[in-house]
Amino acid sequence: MNFQISDEAIDADTHVIELGGEVDLYTAPEFKDRMVQVIEAGSKQVVVDLSKATFIDSTTLGVLVGGVKRLRPSGGTLALVCNDQNIAKIFEITGLDRVFPIHATREEALSAVKQGGAA
Repeated sequence: MNFQISDEAIDADTHVIELGGEVDLYTAPEFKDRMVQVIEAGSKQVVVDLSKATFIDSTTLGVLVGGVKRLRPSGGTLALVCNDQNIAKIFEITGLDRVFPIHATREEALSAVKQGGAA
């Protein structure tokens, strides 16, 4: 199976989860578990880096929406890094590009979430 996941704490409030390969019905539960752990550990700004992902499906979108719902009560934000046009198109088609700010680089996403917003 072609899937990798890693994460990195940037500071007490900010965390990056990097996904690589195919994030689908079979691998999304591991992503969800990691997302929940990161948020429950106190991270309020989460960046999901999809720059190494080759495929995502609706299960992945569901995990991302769930992450936003977990973060909102504490004023948290979730931003995405995506530079693959095919994956970006999935967010556009579903309208989720209005839910998740999508950035071309990890640096842009981190800068946005540190400014208190994810725009």
